[in-house]
Amino acid sequence: MDFNYTEEQLALQDTLRRFIARDYAFEQRRALAKSADGFSRPAWKTYAELGILALPFPEEFGGLNGNGVDSLLVMEMLGRGLALEPYLSTVILCGGLIRDAASTAQKEAILPALGAGELMLALAHFEPGGRHELDRVSTRATVSGKGLKLDGAKAVVLGAPAADKLIVSARDEKGISLYLVDAKAPGLALRPYPTQDGARAANMTFTGVEVDAAALIGSAGDALPIVERALDHANAALCAEAVGIMSALNEITLEYLKTRKQFGVPIGNFQALQHRMADMVIATEQARSMATLAAVRVDSADATERRRAVAAAKAYVTQSARLVGQQAVQLHGGMGVVDELNVSHYFKRLTMIGLSFGDADYHLGRFSDTLLAD
Repeated sequence: MDFNYTEEQLALQDTLRRFIARDYAFEQRRALAKSADGFSRPAWKTYAELGILALPFPEEFGGLNGNGVDSLLVMEMLGRGLALEPYLSTVILCGGLIRDAASTAQKEAILPALGAGELMLALAHFEPGGRHELDRVSTRATVSGKGLKLDGAKAVVLGAPAADKLIVSARDEKGISLYLVDAKAPGLALRPYPTQDGARAANMTFTGVEVDAAALIGSAGDALPIVERALDHANAALCAEAVGIMSALNEITLEYLKTRKQFGVPIGNFQALQHRMADMVIATEQARSMATLAAVRVDSADATERRRAVAAAKAYVTQSARLVGQQAVQLHGGMGVVDELNVSHYFKRLTMIGLSFGDADYHLGRFSDTLLAD
């Protein structure tokens, strides 16, 4: 297997690296996190111009035919910059779901708009008390006239405050189905809030929200495998983002050890701290290997192979991220937890990544299930 990146992939990575360094400084990011949107609309437009919003979509719908490895490169760079834009929820999660399951008419209406930065989506699937279980859906879709009406509640819908449309899961007479719903539909109430890492999410309730038959995504009753596939892509992307953050933390921490002095010498001269720094680098490189495995296997047509690789990667990367994040904070001493230092923000984001779409224990269980299936 060839693990070398193509010239186009390296060029994309370099372009994103330069954009993050030039236009996404840490102080600017802190200001964006406190703004009304919680992210940068100009940056989103730049992402569209760079082509990364259209990257995972087919050419016939205005995309670039990107694969899991292409998404890995993008997410790693966005992780280094602690980007706040809802790229994961809109492009990777919802865009991937539309790409894989929507009708041709829905793809023609949605994917070009996503790639151009004109449309944002959010997946409303998880519900209060459901934890990470995909089949815990109590929101109901009942027949109403020529269409349906939705009643229920969803929790921690990432990117919902900025979304123009929602992909909502609900139980109907055939099982669990997915529906495309306007974010401003009558009867839909959002309670937005900032998450611990500075991003935005919302809880929402549906009270008689009307949708027509054309809003159905895929086949009625077949939502679970569609959602699982989309979440596997999202988890593979989160692993790549975590690797970008860990790499940045290693660089920041190493520089601090070289410059911070104690007893008249840089603290990096102390062997015990050198050992801890070495552990951080090893953990990061091991996590990178697992994230690469997930990126390669996430496009597999074999659901078991995809599930196994992604579950193993998410469990391992989460554990490695905890080690690297905690060591970075501790090696910075008291400064490691202050809001004015980017280390604390990297640590918060790593923590949120570890809890998003299944924690380490949950994915260890998924991995074990794939072994039993053999």
